[in-house]
Amino acid sequence: MFAIVETGGKQYNVHQGRVLRVEKIDAAEGDQVVLDKVLAAEVDGDLQIGTPYVSGAQVKAKVLSQGKGKKILVFKYKPKKNYRRRKGHRQLFTELMVQEISLGQQDSDAAVES
Repeated sequence: MFAIVETGGKQYNVHQGRVLRVEKIDAAEGDQVVLDKVLAAEVDGDLQIGTPYVSGAQVKAKVLSQGKGKKILVFKYKPKKNYRRRKGHRQLFTELMVQEISLGQQDSDAAVES
């Protein structure tokens, strides 16, 4: 059972119980978040590939922590002109634990025809 989800402009391959670090999500620690941008999901041998997303599929995850990543230094200068600038950046992140992957309600062809 796995799913490929999109959050924060990136794609993640997730499975139940996995802990992953994603771009910051506005949620408190201990809250449950629902990731509904599922690109592909496989549950009980049933593989669904979205165009671009699988309708009805969702991944439920618990927020473990919020934090800042390692500091990245950006340094620029112009030679022979005594121009130097140094700037630091720490990216915010959210740590999630995947609890459940579900495909949701699937529309069958028989229900659509009647």
